[in-house]
Formats: sequence, C-alpha cells, structure tokens
Amino acid sequence: MAGENSSLRKGRLGVFGIVFFVVAASAPLVGMTGAVPVAMVLGNGAATPGAYLAAGITLLIFSVGYAAMSHHVTNTGAFFAFVGRGLGMKAGVASAYASLVGYITIQLAIYGFFGLVMNITMADYGLNLSWWVWALISWLLVTVLSVLSVDVGAKILGTLLVIELFSLLLIGLAIFAKGGPESMDFGASFNPSDVFAGGFAGTAGIALAFAFASFIGFEATAIYGEESRDPKRDVPKATYLAIVTISVLFAFVSFAMVLGMGSSKAVEQVLARSGDLADPAGVLFSLGGEYVGTWIVDVMKILVLTSLFAGLLAFQNAASRYFFAMGRAGVMPKRLATTNDSGAPQMASIVTSAIAGIVIVIFAAGGLDPYTKLFSWMSGISVIAIVAIEILVSLAVLRYFSSQGGGNVFKTKVAPLASIVLLVGGLYLLMSRFNLLAGTVAAEVDPTLPESAWKLSGLGWFLVLSPFIAMLIGLVVASKSKSKNESLTRDFS
Repeated sequence: MAGENSSLRKGRLGVFGIVFFVVAASAPLVGMTGAVPVAMVLGNGAATPGAYLAAGITLLIFSVGYAAMSHHVTNTGAFFAFVGRGLGMKAGVASAYASLVGYITIQLAIYGFFGLVMNITMADYGLNLSWWVWALISWLLVTVLSVLSVDVGAKILGTLLVIELFSLLLIGLAIFAKGGPESMDFGASFNPSDVFAGGFAGTAGIALAFAFASFIGFEATAIYGEESRDPKRDVPKATYLAIVTISVLFAFVSFAMVLGMGSSKAVEQVLARSGDLADPAGVLFSLGGEYVGTWIVDVMKILVLTSLFAGLLAFQNAASRYFFAMGRAGVMPKRLATTNDSGAPQMASIVTSAIAGIVIVIFAAGGLDPYTKLFSWMSGISVIAIVAIEILVSLAVLRYFSSQGGGNVFKTKVAPLASIVLLVGGLYLLMSRFNLLAGTVAAEVDPTLPESAWKLSGLGWFLVLSPFIAMLIGLVVASKSKSKNESLTRDFS
C-alpha cells in the first residue's frame, strides 16, 4: 500500500491535544454518574471526594518517575518501552501483553455501557434497538475515525470534552453558590480519619478501589510521544496536567454532590435519588435539575453518550498504538507496524476493532448482560492490568537510573519507591475487592462485607489473574524472540 511505513507521523499533537485524549479516556461524566454514587453507598459516604483525591495524589507521585523516564524513552508503546529499558527485554514484552489486555478490556467495557445507555436513551424517542446494535454502530464509527488521523480524533474529543467539563463545573459551581441543606463540612469529605474510616479491607478500601478505576488511561500520555511536537517537553507536562485535571475535577464535583445532598445524609440521599442504585445517574441528574435547571439534565443525558464515545475512540487509539509498537518490535506480526498516508497505524487499528467486534457479537449471541457482565468484568480486568504495569514501570525507573546514574534523587528514587508502596496497596484493594467491582463473588458471600475480601468464584479468579496470564505469555514470546532482533532493540534503546 502506498504510503505505508513503520513510523508514526511526528509533530501532530501538542500538550493539550494529548491531554484531551487522556482526560476523555477517563470519561468524567460517566464516572460522576456511574462510579461516584456507588462508591458513596458501598464505600465511605461523604468522604468519597477524599478517596478520589488520595488516588490522584498516589498517581501524581507515580508520574514523577514516569515523567523523568519519558526524557529517555520516546516510544508509542509507552509502558512497553519503559519497562523494557529498565528491567530488560523479557519484562518489557511481558508488560506489553498485559497492558494490551488492559486497554482492550476497558474499551470492551465501554462498548457494553454505551450500548446499554444508548438503548435506554433512544427508547425515550421511540427508537428501540438492542444494546449490541448500538454498540456495533459505534464500533463502525470508531474504526473509521481511528484510521483517518489522530488529529481528527483529537478535534472531536476536544469539542465533546469541553462541553462535558463545562456541564460538570456548572453544576458544581451552582451548588456551591446556592448552598446545600447543611453547612459546608470540608472535613467530612477530606479529613484523613474520615477518608480512611473502615480500613482498607472495609469501606475505605471499596471507595479507593472505585477511585483508582476512574483514573485508568492517564498513563496514555507517553503513547503519543512519537506524534507530539516535543516529546521530552510535552509528555511530562501532559502527564502532570492530565492527573491534576482528573483529580481536581472528580474531587470538586463529588464534593459539590455531597454538599448538595448534605454530608450527614449523603448515603441516604444517594439511595433515594438513584432508586437504591438502580439508576446511579439519577443522583447527578437530580442535583443538576434542582440547582441549575431541567434543561441541564437533557444536555447531560446526551453528554453521557458523547463521553462514552470519546472514551471508545481514546482507547481505540491507545490499543492500536500498542499493537503497532509490538509489531515493530517483532513480538507480534510485523504487518501491525505499518501506517497509512495520514500517519495512523491502520492495520493495528483494524485488528483492535476486529477483537472488539468479535467480543460484542459473542456477548450478544450468548444473551449476556452488557452492564453486569461485559462492563463489570472487563473494567475490573483493565484496572488491575494497568496498576500492575504501573508498579513495573516504577521498578524500571528505579533500576534504570540506579544503573545509569545521575538524575534528581527525588524524581528517580524517592518518588518511584513511594509509588511502588502506594500502588501495591492499590493493587491489593482492587484484587481483593474484585468480587464487588466485577460481581464475580463466590456462592453465598456478601461482597460488601469486609470479611468477603478475596472470596471469588472460579470465573472471578480467572478474570482477576488474566493480566498476569498475559504477562506469562509475553515472557514466552520474548524468550523465543531472536536475541539480535533489531526492531526490538530499537524500541528499548
């Protein structure tokens, strides 16, 4: 094919273009309507905003070493190259396989949720189509956009994201301006004793698990390094800006939600406004209608859909660039490492879409629920995979700068070590609470109870271990790769 090569087009993205992709991947409005209400009820109630802030601080500490390493690695595989540079080729390939599982599964989760929400929304207008029909329609659009150009995607994401953020900030500011039924209680939401009340095995752990899950995708800043104007400057700036934006947004809006309901009655109000969590989006929607006007509710119902679509496109780009990097490195078919005339990794995008399409069809044919099965299972797998790889990246940063010497002590040693400790704690929470996050609980076990930690069904154990199974497959592939693979050496050098 004319125009095919194995390099992504440089200089196509600036700092804000990269941040748009990353923040869009976190789907803020979806998190506010779906995750936050559940975290409040099952987790630590009015202190949920503090849990999101704690997760953000943890990832900000991680990003210090991550950003320092980005000055030495510019590769569309991001974690793949980072781990490979610090821990060796086999570890890098293993992390690449696990990371790919993470991005593919989160996109699959969003397809399920998008199909469900689209089905419910369009039914109000008299158009009744199954969730999987809407999922496949979005799948087709995402596929076309992903092979056109990353610029096209950035412009679409940017427009949708600005409207989405404006609506969230408008509701938050309106609540703060008018005041809630009780006086503002900053301590109830951000006092550490309240945030961590109930312990990591209890309510605090549940809230933190949901919080970590809401940040998935922030690390994608380095994926676009090859396509940025100045990778050594743009990637670190975009990383910090993305994490701070997501952290402040979730903490601010969720705190406004608590204020709007009253901190002492937050859990009670969430249950009442959501119909005992049957409709979690009803919490934010009811607050929006009450403090801004009914028109904002109609707008947000559409914005939830655009937020989900933005996430689909963001993770399509992320997964396809991992396939591209792995094909170029020789640990997957080299055909994946080709780009088209617009500079997009065309074959990698097609493979990413093919996998998603097949899974959607399987779930549809099996009559499996798009939310309790496709969304819950896949999102649970994804966040475990990404946090596990973040731990490997921190280890890689430590080893790389220890062997190379130089670098700021805080950035290259203290911050990475602190992030390892914090992320291991986060991974423990995610895995031990997988039965609650993904609904794969053992028989006759209440996943909301502290003593239910680690009590998974057989399927639950398979799903929770799947990222680590992918790592083992990556190790096998790396072991069989030729020791003098020039493509692989180039991506790790």
